Amino acid sequence: MIYKLNTNSQNYGFGTQIRRSPFFQSTIDWGAKDFSIYNHMYIPRDFGNPEENFWNLVNEAILCDVSVERQVEITGPDAKKFVQYLTPRDISNCEVGQCKYILITDDKGGILNDPVLLRIEENRYWLSLADSDILLWAKGILINSGMDVQLCEPDVSPLQLQGPKSREIMRKIFGDEIANLKYYRLKKIEFEKIPLVISRTGWSSELGYEIFLCDENKGNILWNKIMDLGKPLGLKPGHTSTIRRVEGAMISYHADINSDNNPYEIGLERLINLDKKDDFIGKSALKKMKKNGVKNKLIGLIINCEPFKKPNNEFWEVILNKKIIGKVTSAVYSPRLKRNIALAMIDVNHADIGSFLTVRIHDNFVNCEQVTLPFYDPKKSLAKQ
Repeated sequence: MIYKLNTNSQNYGFGTQIRRSPFFQSTIDWGAKDFSIYNHMYIPRDFGNPEENFWNLVNEAILCDVSVERQVEITGPDAKKFVQYLTPRDISNCEVGQCKYILITDDKGGILNDPVLLRIEENRYWLSLADSDILLWAKGILINSGMDVQLCEPDVSPLQLQGPKSREIMRKIFGDEIANLKYYRLKKIEFEKIPLVISRTGWSSELGYEIFLCDENKGNILWNKIMDLGKPLGLKPGHTSTIRRVEGAMISYHADINSDNNPYEIGLERLINLDKKDDFIGKSALKKMKKNGVKNKLIGLIINCEPFKKPNNEFWEVILNKKIIGKVTSAVYSPRLKRNIALAMIDVNHADIGSFLTVRIHDNFVNCEQVTLPFYDPKKSLAKQ
């Protein structure tokens, strides 16, 4: 749901249960008009024109407030052991200063979250979360684990600076060492007395960085410094782009997947290491899935109709021979590809690249074609450059 900002920031809100980020006022000052809610916090979703935001991202660079990516901090002598118990991915080779994309699964192999893991120190990890309450899950798991671990939500609020000009902008602001960070690496720094962690990660499928603020009182200062220094190089205020997300087949929790889905359905079996000696939650269930196969599969669709004016706000039925075989989870018009593109979860027996299906959009039945994912830059060469 999108909430429009009709007044000044002091009067905007729905009570204290929905949190504001440290950058909230600055995003309004720089043109944020609409907000959504994610992890119990407001996230800017509109700076005027989603298509213009997309072109700013893929041609220049945008700064996004993604403080909604809350962190779960895991510390203590058994921190590594505990993280390994939470995820099916083998993290034994995750070094201090390294990040890894991981999954958090339940006892049935269902996906609870798909965070980025950051190893900040030897016995200090962050889980940078998608939209779900993993801190509560982790606390419940810890109670009877017998592990010496402390869990908390730290004072950490990330920004994303993404786009082809991001390296040039980061070099101007933070210097060569930060600009030259390798993909999925991080570094702790202090910038004008502001404590930060900066990583070569992001949720855009473009070259980019995440800037983790470690002092919530410095949010507006940091935002304005970055924008003032980056604007002459093409930096624009922006928001995460649904267009670019779907182009890159980047899944969104609660939209494309939830706890009823498993890693094999969405093509993320590379994040499962069943042969490792360490146990993890969901290991036996995932072994059975690998042996027996799955019922559903995430696919890509080209939907042949007039360009969508906005992304879908509800799931659309996918139909074959008058039978519902799945649902469209995310759909949007790509101005670059000049196509309506979509992610859909369908019966695995009908997942066949090049075959044609029907999508029901309200009372209209529209033809569509199954295609290979992702729709653009399949090797993610842009993000890894």
